[in-house]
Amino acid sequence: MKKRVLTVICILISSIVRPQSSSSKDILFRCDDIGMCHAVNMAAKKVLDADFPVSMSVMVPCPWFSEAAEMLKQYKNVTVGIHLTLNSEWKQYRWGPVAGVSAVTSLVDSSGNFFPSRSKLFGNNPKMSEIEIELRAQIEKALNAGLKVEYLDYHMSAPMQTPETRAIVIKLAKEYKLMISRFLGEQDVEGWYFAKPEDKPDSILQSLSKTKYGVTNLLVFHVGMQSAEMDAMEDLNPFGPKEMSKHRQGELNGLLSPEFQNQIRNGTYRIINYSMLIKEKGLQNMKSPFSD
Repeated sequence: MKKRVLTVICILISSIVRPQSSSSKDILFRCDDIGMCHAVNMAAKKVLDADFPVSMSVMVPCPWFSEAAEMLKQYKNVTVGIHLTLNSEWKQYRWGPVAGVSAVTSLVDSSGNFFPSRSKLFGNNPKMSEIEIELRAQIEKALNAGLKVEYLDYHMSAPMQTPETRAIVIKLAKEYKLMISRFLGEQDVEGWYFAKPEDKPDSILQSLSKTKYGVTNLLVFHVGMQSAEMDAMEDLNPFGPKEMSKHRQGELNGLLSPEFQNQIRNGTYRIINYSMLIKEKGLQNMKSPFSD
């Protein structure tokens, strides 16, 4: 009987004093494609104004990068990363290299724009030296814009396509003392990307409920405000969801819904951004999730 009582007491004590990481779910929200267009930037601003820790990845080659940079510098709750970009996927809305077409001719099509897909880019036999030139130029432009850049990630996964391109990203991260997204053990949580736009808020809530204790749960969003600008955008890749403008508005609605905001503040979750994760785990503990 005494042994059973002692066991119960030990369980109760351990439940009271267990550390934050085991008593709450660590959630890291990352919003991608910031700077892609004005409608995306305005959606990002709404997320920032909701005032919870968030990470935002900016696309340096895009036309609305400058607006994004000035906006991001105004907020304390955001960790800024670079969405390393080697693709330009929207019909009639294209962009090209920061380094200039003449410096990276193997990365562009006949119009001087990035290719719309990874397969077309790598089908053009891009030079690894030119990929490094372009990715370095994107980092430098972001830093010269006054952004406090703390991590790198990768648009459409193109910069992580091969062991050789991954080695370039790792090299640049070490040189600029930056983290690489998913290199500190984050685990992706998915489930809403292909949901109908009107169903995305519910899908996002369901995905949040499936997150795990003891790990950093990474939820990646693509927000936007439905507008004439975004309605006109058409993905050149057949695998992308149709009516992208509605999908991005749906993700924004899900992030900002009262139900979602109440849920992430109810004590079950610890919301962090990459600044916090880097401080807790350290850049020296980065480890590639790839098997190179």
